[in-house]
Amino acid sequence: MPVGYQGEAFSYSDRAASELFPDRERIGFENFIAAFEALTDGEVGRLVLPIENSTTGSVLPVLDQLAAGGAKIVAEHYVEVRHAVLGVPGAKLDEIVSIRSHPEALSQAGAAIARRGWQPVPVHDTAGAVRVIAERGDPTRAALAPPEAAAPHGLEILLSNVVDKLHNTTRFVVLEAGEPVIPADADKSSVAFETLHRPGALALALTELGLRGANLTRIESRPTDTPWRYRFFVNLVHAPGPSGYESVFDPPPVTMAEIHHLGTYRSELS
Repeated sequence: MPVGYQGEAFSYSDRAASELFPDRERIGFENFIAAFEALTDGEVGRLVLPIENSTTGSVLPVLDQLAAGGAKIVAEHYVEVRHAVLGVPGAKLDEIVSIRSHPEALSQAGAAIARRGWQPVPVHDTAGAVRVIAERGDPTRAALAPPEAAAPHGLEILLSNVVDKLHNTTRFVVLEAGEPVIPADADKSSVAFETLHRPGALALALTELGLRGANLTRIESRPTDTPWRYRFFVNLVHAPGPSGYESVFDPPPVTMAEIHHLGTYRSELS
């Protein structure tokens, strides 16, 4: 069954999907909602989506879709991101007026773009930006995108390694439909939960997770459907297998409510 991702061919998501599943057909979707719907409807068997970047933080639309349920995280994968400025043949850097890319990519190179005085133009996808620049043929417009996207669209690389931070890396997750299953070697879990309305409830919840042997690697808050109530997303590393997960969440921590197990998988960095 095909693997889905958000974006077009030669985007970073396409690269991640090809690294993980080199022999599988890949289908790109214009936005995250369409990608999740394709997984739910059985159009694709798995999704490869960005969920976190070392420069700009969480990819919030993906977190929100995960909270809606119906998909589980089964793996993670890290991709080092080094953007390039791509333009039509003959274009010159000092004549560029605007640069087009996905909002995340533009944020990862915001300072570099500002220093050159380019106008950032956000679009749905890095590779889609490349396609538009090639179609319009305007030497004053450029795309910020993966360098490998240049040749297929007949563009040139005008500038390489355009990032604000050299460690710029995106963490992708592999999603499948259904409820989480915990493999024997899985040592990392993603969970969403709410806390009780008590003073210090979040601090107590995190403390209890630590006392149960969990190493928290990330926490993010997002609004729920109820105004001024928030859901917390956490990633944590624990002893492997079902028993490792149960040692942290069975019984459930008393200060947590609406616990949603998003998936347990093997940590790629452990």
